[in-house]
This record gives sequence, structure tokens and C-alpha cells, in this order.
Amino acid sequence: MKEPFNIAKVKRNIKIDAVGVGIPVGAAEVFAEKAAKSAQKSLKDKAVITERDLNFAISKELTKYNKDLAYVYRNRDTII
Repeated sequence: MKEPFNIAKVKRNIKIDAVGVGIPVGAAEVFAEKAAKSAQKSLKDKAVITERDLNFAISKELTKYNKDLAYVYRNRDTII
């Protein structure tokens, strides 16, 4: 069973990825906050949110701030 949407977990994952691509911690926190809230807002009308929907919405928002971070988030669990 998949776990429900957890905005705190999403923000934490974005921050981890952001620091991993060299974004300063302060900026990572801002990007995570804005991207998670925007993704949550864009997905609020969906009855069921798939992991693919969530990753797409977040990576779309992250593209506004940093393309490398958006790429890393979009390809989570596939990059070696």
C-alpha cells in the first residue's frame, strides 16, 4: 500500500536533492517550500494522486528555480 501525500516528506526530499546538486541550504529550503506548495495546489482537485503525478508537478515547479534540480527530482530512483 502506498502512503498518502505528505508535504513535509516532499519538502525534505527536495532539500536533499537540492543540496546534492550544489544549491545552498537556504535556497534549497525556499525552493522546496515553493515547489511543494505549488504542486499541492495544482493536485488538490485530483481524487487520486499517483507518484508520477506528484513527481511531474514538483519537477515542473522546480524547473522555474533550477533546471538541474528539476532533472534530478524527475528522475528519482533511476539515476545511478
